[in-house]
Amino acid sequence: MTDRLLEDIRGALRVVIDPELGENIVDLGFVYDIAVEDGAVRITMTATTPGCPATSFLKEGVEAAASTVPGVAAVDVTMTFEPAWTPDLIEPAVRASLGFAAVN
Repeated sequence: MTDRLLEDIRGALRVVIDPELGENIVDLGFVYDIAVEDGAVRITMTATTPGCPATSFLKEGVEAAASTVPGVAAVDVTMTFEPAWTPDLIEPAVRASLGFAAVN
């Protein structure tokens, strides 16, 4: 049940789009961890930089999206910048579409 719930939450988070990059936060590698205990969900995530102006927007979007998943009773989102996000965390196909592959 927990594995299925984790996948459902991860799928729900794909509706949260980074406004600058135009891709969902899962494929961008912003979601570092999802933990579930008795319906309480703790999501640890990041943004491109600590000064990213979309940080609050992304956090609120994650809370709202995860809350829609059946079986989720509460959502807590923690923003972290350790480790720092890098383009290496982006799914390869998305990284290529954004032009990061040419940098490597």
